Amino acid sequence: MEFNLVQTIAIYALPVIFAITLHEAAHGYVARHFGDKTAFMLGRISLNPMRHIDMVGTIWAKPVPVNFHALRRPKRDMLWVAAAGPAANLVMALGWALLMKLAQTLPPGAFSLPMRLMAEAGITVNIVLMVLNLLPILPLDGGRIAVSLLPDRLALGYARLEPFGFPILLLLIFLPPHVLGVIMMPMVRASIDLIGAIFRL
Repeated sequence: MEFNLVQTIAIYALPVIFAITLHEAAHGYVARHFGDKTAFMLGRISLNPMRHIDMVGTIWAKPVPVNFHALRRPKRDMLWVAAAGPAANLVMALGWALLMKLAQTLPPGAFSLPMRLMAEAGITVNIVLMVLNLLPILPLDGGRIAVSLLPDRLALGYARLEPFGFPILLLLIFLPPHVLGVIMMPMVRASIDLIGAIFRL
């Protein structure tokens, strides 16, 4: 089934907003739990999408500020703060899968079809964000997790690569053979297939 631009935006808008908002709020909430109140004081532990989405120049997530030095045990707690965002995306993907299962039980019609399409978009958006953020490239969440798990000397050396993280990411996205897609798509497909098998979608 082909959709025009307006229909596509209508289907994806809510899943994208939820995916960004809860991902960022989860970072702030877990950071506060482990001792860093930076996000809390800036009002970033919020379900209000406007606090997390950058409307200037592009519609994308504004990373929640985290002062890792304020965490009670910075190196250890960094892992949980970083993992909170992808974990939130996984939980949302499972929630959208439940909604899709519900839509499949309803009679075909003007209500069940948009619900099913939006749920499918929600699963895809959240799995893509989860897999992307788990890549071990700083400053992505996977890079923070890697720094937390590495021995101190290796972690320090790895952390020094952070200024090069986004240029590396852009090269992986745009330069042939588009390595980022080659790396991500098998994991995205496997994750979506697993959710489909669990919920029998």
